[in-house]
Amino acid sequence: MAVRIPFQKERSSILGDIPRPYVPVFFWSKAKKTWVEVLMIADSGADYTLLPKQYMGKLGINSETETIKLTTSGVGDSTEVYFLKNKLRIKIGDWTRSIPVGFLNAVNVPPLFGRHECMNTFKVLFHKLETTIDSA
Repeated sequence: MAVRIPFQKERSSILGDIPRPYVPVFFWSKAKKTWVEVLMIADSGADYTLLPKQYMGKLGINSETETIKLTTSGVGDSTEVYFLKNKLRIKIGDWTRSIPVGFLNAVNVPPLFGRHECMNTFKVLFHKLETTIDSA
């Protein structure tokens, strides 16, 4: 069964109100022994899924032992990424996946739902201010 999520309006200093494709994604937390919801932008330009670094604690991730520190570049800047050595379990609707995840050492980047082993394992459609996700 497909999951349909309406775009959410956000204020842009340049464009005024702009609709964005946010998707509720649940990550398994070792720390809390439950699913933790993260509202993420479905980003077809993101190579892989990225979360701000503060989610490491919520998910029970130890940056010293469970990640590899890398540098990544995006539009206009580069920053450090703590890339997980092992995949994380996620849930969207009734589907679960284990995906690669990086944690950005930046506070000005929202959580990004990326392509590699994640968005490209679903059928994702952006149409008329709605995101539809279905199993591929």
